[in-house]
Amino acid sequence: MAKPDPGAPRNDKLIGPGRHTIRILAISLALFAAPADAVVVGADSHGVELRHTLDRPIPPAQALAAFGKVGSWWSKGHTYSGNSARLSLALRPGGCWCEQLDGGGGVEHMRIALYQPGERVVLTGGLGSLLFEGTSGVMDVRATKTKKGSQLVISYRAAGFARGNGTEMALAVDQLFRDQTEHLRAFASKGAATR
Repeated sequence: MAKPDPGAPRNDKLIGPGRHTIRILAISLALFAAPADAVVVGADSHGVELRHTLDRPIPPAQALAAFGKVGSWWSKGHTYSGNSARLSLALRPGGCWCEQLDGGGGVEHMRIALYQPGERVVLTGGLGSLLFEGTSGVMDVRATKTKKGSQLVISYRAAGFARGNGTEMALAVDQLFRDQTEHLRAFASKGAATR
């Protein structure tokens, strides 16, 4: 099995004795199949931790601004409304990653707990169907300067799966993040964050 990244935050109880062999095998296969920029850091019946890395030839502030334009890069297939243009993210402390629904309704997907302009955004909440799983999630988005532009590291930790299905959900949540970070990668590459 692949060794975890020693620099990654971790919970040493993520995969322990007594877990079903098939679950451990599924996570192991995901780790081997994962490209270098996407990692399932760990998963167990009550939690999951993912990390995705994007290198872009743009300054860190522009990369983080692109992340903030979630309605321009998030897939419409992973919204409640079926329309990603209804998503918004106010980049400020307390800012809402929200979605407008028909009839005046809406969804609060996450809320910004920490905002450091051009450097970091930390959000709390459960994305999508995790809202109904009784989970609590933290998304930590860091932008750093590199020789070729910037690197965005997006870490997502969700815990508290009431039904104990965190391991099964890990692969689905990871695939969702893979898809969305590819959309973000393409959007940020266009330089659209400055428009």
